[in-house]
Amino acid sequence: MWLSSVGVTALFLLLTAQHLHASALSTVSSYEFTGFRMQQYLLQQDRHGCRGAIVVAEARSSDYPGLTRRCVIMKLPDFTLDRYEEAQRQKAAAVLILLPSNLSAVPPEVIQSFMETEAEVLQRDSLMPLYVAPEDEQLLYMYEEVRLDAATRASSIMVRVLRSMVTATAFQILVSNTNPLKPVTDSSIITLEGVLPGIGEDPQTIVITAHYDSFGLAPWLSYGADSNGSGVAILLELARLFQKLYRDPRSKAPYHLLFSLTGGGKYNFLGTKRWLEENMDHAESSLLHDNVAFVLCLDSLANGDELYLHVSRPPRPGTPQHEFIYQLEQVIASRFPWVKFDMIHKKINLGDPMMAWEHERYAMRRVPGFTLSHLEDPKSERRGSILDTMSQVDMRRLKRNAVIIAESLARFMYNLSDKGSPKEIQLFRGQLEVQDSRLSALMSFLTSAPRASQLMDKEPAQSLMISTLEQELKQHLLQVYRHTFKQDRRDPDITFYDQMNQPMTMYRVKPAAFDLFLGGCIAAYLGIIYFAIQNFGYIYSKLKMAVKWKYQ
Repeated sequence: MWLSSVGVTALFLLLTAQHLHASALSTVSSYEFTGFRMQQYLLQQDRHGCRGAIVVAEARSSDYPGLTRRCVIMKLPDFTLDRYEEAQRQKAAAVLILLPSNLSAVPPEVIQSFMETEAEVLQRDSLMPLYVAPEDEQLLYMYEEVRLDAATRASSIMVRVLRSMVTATAFQILVSNTNPLKPVTDSSIITLEGVLPGIGEDPQTIVITAHYDSFGLAPWLSYGADSNGSGVAILLELARLFQKLYRDPRSKAPYHLLFSLTGGGKYNFLGTKRWLEENMDHAESSLLHDNVAFVLCLDSLANGDELYLHVSRPPRPGTPQHEFIYQLEQVIASRFPWVKFDMIHKKINLGDPMMAWEHERYAMRRVPGFTLSHLEDPKSERRGSILDTMSQVDMRRLKRNAVIIAESLARFMYNLSDKGSPKEIQLFRGQLEVQDSRLSALMSFLTSAPRASQLMDKEPAQSLMISTLEQELKQHLLQVYRHTFKQDRRDPDITFYDQMNQPMTMYRVKPAAFDLFLGGCIAAYLGIIYFAIQNFGYIYSKLKMAVKWKYQ
């Protein structure tokens, strides 16, 4: 009975060893891939992101008990604040997050949890390098191996050592770039503007603006579909629609429409700040000098059945802002009653240098404005995430919001309420209809490359994107200008750092010498047991003969 039990155990271990050995052969001995480093920047002299880049460490799962001087491999569900802080507490060498290619298949609760952790981590300053890499077959194989290694820590020492001996593999992660991280001293922020001139003498100006840059854990993976590709797409569609109206002198409104696409929105709206300074402090004539009806800032409008109008000061009755809000409420109530609309009043904290919304930059210059968004909280994790891709965009809601804004603007600009037009009237239809195909094409274009601020003036794909946006404005607007704002090297508003994407190497390495020695001992022990089981009859007969001969 005992020998039978030993035989079963030995057979199980040998079959397990054979399976592990077979799986271990499916990977290459070394594999190169690109890792995208976490944000690193100085804003208002506060450090954000990670200040480390070099990694030479063995890979471990986040479940492994000892992470000191190890590279912790995580998938999206593993990246929680508790696990990140535990890696820091144990002085892990680095964290490598594997990003799935199909984010639409990721459960919403995993997306939400990751975004919350991402937002919190981005506010911190850390020496521990953090990289993100797109998943592929080799990296997933490594992840499964280190996860299995962590799971077998609860097994007996025989099983653990046998696995170490048979697979004979561990994984080393290497980022060997020895160049020190350097601040980027020649960065610039680009802002675009264009105008549709109104009729009459000294007409008021309506400013429609959206920031085009994106933000997230890693600049090279920040596509910003909802925040704020959606705002840019709606702005460009509004430019097309109102250009059709303004093309005929009989349908021009007594308002100038000034459109602007601003850079640096994710960094305290620096592009807006510099653009306002140039227009209001240095330009001899500007539509912003006086007689501005209001500024409408578009921010994150591709999701949800809520619309929030964020204001710094509640508009007084009789003002253009108050009348526009009334039209907004009428359009929503009559045509989209399921949409929740609310106005949120937040005073500007003069002691806090950070702006919550773009309209606050205008309010600081006494220019009335507001921000329209489906997000209620300016600190929402959805305003800056590498998971903000087209999988997070609802095109039907994006079109609905574009229709709401276009109809509300037109009713205000043409004073349709006082002219007795029914509130249910649909102005933008037929050739003036908001086009699904155009919005879809604009969103695909805007998410075709990452739009992080530190990339927009340096990388070819991003420079081409800026030029394409400029041409798009020129197609529909007049007096289109590109403003390039260079950083003051002596006192920069923001300082970015280099080496945001790095070549990384994954190596298969041998286990420790002690593991090999102990594994050899166990292998020899199992070999003896196996030999005894296979030759039990022969050994038993010889022992029986020896005992009989001794007592004769």
